[in-house]
Order: sequence, then C-alpha cells, then structure tokens
Amino acid sequence: MNYRHAYHAGNHADVFKHLTLARLIALLARKPAPFAYLDTHAGVGLYDLGGDQANRTGEYLEGIGRVWSNERAPALLDDYLGVIRAMNPDGELRHYPGSPELARVLTREQDRLHLNEKHPEDGELLKNNMRGDRRVAVHRGEGWLVPRALLPTQEKRVLLLIDPPFEQPDELERCVHALEEAHGRMRQAIVVIWYPIKDERQLKRFYQKLSKSNAPKLLRAELYVHNPDDATRLNGSGLAISNPPWGLEDELRELLPWLAQTLAQSHGGWKLDWLVEEGAVNAKPAVKDKKVR
Repeated sequence: MNYRHAYHAGNHADVFKHLTLARLIALLARKPAPFAYLDTHAGVGLYDLGGDQANRTGEYLEGIGRVWSNERAPALLDDYLGVIRAMNPDGELRHYPGSPELARVLTREQDRLHLNEKHPEDGELLKNNMRGDRRVAVHRGEGWLVPRALLPTQEKRVLLLIDPPFEQPDELERCVHALEEAHGRMRQAIVVIWYPIKDERQLKRFYQKLSKSNAPKLLRAELYVHNPDDATRLNGSGLAISNPPWGLEDELRELLPWLAQTLAQSHGGWKLDWLVEEGAVNAKPAVKDKKVR
C-alpha cells in the first residue's frame, strides 16, 4: 500500500478523469430521480498542490495548471472548473479536489455517496474531509469488494468509479471482474474504469476482455500526452464507460480534441469508440447472490 495520489493530483490523467466525471454527474442530474455515486479507491478527496508531495513531482503544472490559466476553455468545463475556483477563491491555484470532493459538490441533496479507501491514513483523512455531509458514507475495506458489498443500491441509478492505483500486475483483470460483478447485480449501472496507458500488449488483452464482458454497452475514451508506443512512461489515460448516458459521447467528441491540444507534452492525441455496442450478444447471466452488508 505505497501509493499516495497526492504526488499525482491534478495531472493530465486527473483532469481527463474528473472532467468526464463532472459531465456524467451533470447528465444524470437532468432527471430528478436520485442516484448513488460509488468510488472503489477514493483517496483523501482534497489535495494541497502547494504541499511537499505535489511539488515533489510538479505533475499538476502540466495538467490542471494548463487548464486553469486557459481563457478559452469550452463551456463544458464550467462545472468542473467551478468546483476548483470555489476552492481557490483568491485566484491562485493551490487546492485540488479528488473524485470524492468533486462528486460531493456536484451531486444533489437527494443523491448519496459511498466512498471507499483502504489505505489507513488516507481513509482517515477522507473521513475527516467528508465530515458534515450526511449524504456521504465512508468505507475502509477492500476496493475490489465494493460491487459485491454495496450493489444493488436502493437508488435505481448508480455511477460507479473504479480507479485503482495499478501497483499490482493483475489490476486490469480485476477491473474487468469488478465491472462484470457490478452489472451482474445492477445491469443498468454506469461503471467507469480509469486505466493508465503504458504497455500496449497488456492493454490489448484488457480491451479483449472488456469487449467480451457482460457490459450492455461500453464506450472507450483515451487521451494521449505522449506517443502511446513508449512503454517506459505514462503516455496518457483511458476511461471505459459502460451504459454512458445519452449525450456523453457527443460531449467527449467535443472535449477530447481540446484536451489533447491543451495537455499534450511530446505528442497529443485521443480516441473515442465503442468496445461493446448496444445489443451485442455477449451478455452473461445476472448474479443472483444476496447483497453483502
């Protein structure tokens, strides 16, 4: 358990992931019915970009730092940037929200949040950071067990983020298993898997497993800041999104070119396609186990 996200907070991968999360929440909020937000590997929720960990890497300078100072950001960034501006009222970029805080601010009174963080110190920080919001429940178990433990929810709509640290070689495979378990328990759930773009051979196996999964439909969105054929560094990141709400594909088609141009380091690029199209004949039987509490 060595991974601490504070070293990477606000980098290009965070910008892409959190902007997409903000758009998913906005699209879900168009309907009055409540939804639940679940986060399997939540982190601490709030990050100090002026702190030692963030400054040791300086990754945020090539991520949110570029977006923060860009005066031509598309209107689709308004919700995402609004949260960050509220955290930095003097106009100086110092604080950055993790996915828990972003979701907490952007969700509504009728929505609920279940945030899980296994790391002992980070779990305690997350609990402290979320204190005072009765809609939020903080869990400190194994993130991979979240679908089994918390689904189905009483809300008929669910947004589940699977965002592990990718310290272990089997985590891409475990992401697919978690997605399948989530859809076995709530077929209509929106499941978002974040993944790093490094080893293309590993990713090809990951794509094949995703395309054969029980996801009713599965959208792949990728953002590159370096040429993706260099396996020695983080070249970009991807999101596999099952059951994306109507309108998200068009929004990403507008946002990805701008992000690729704004965040490119040695090479900017993007991809948007369907790994599983709606109605594909690869669905598996639903899991009928009882919900674990």
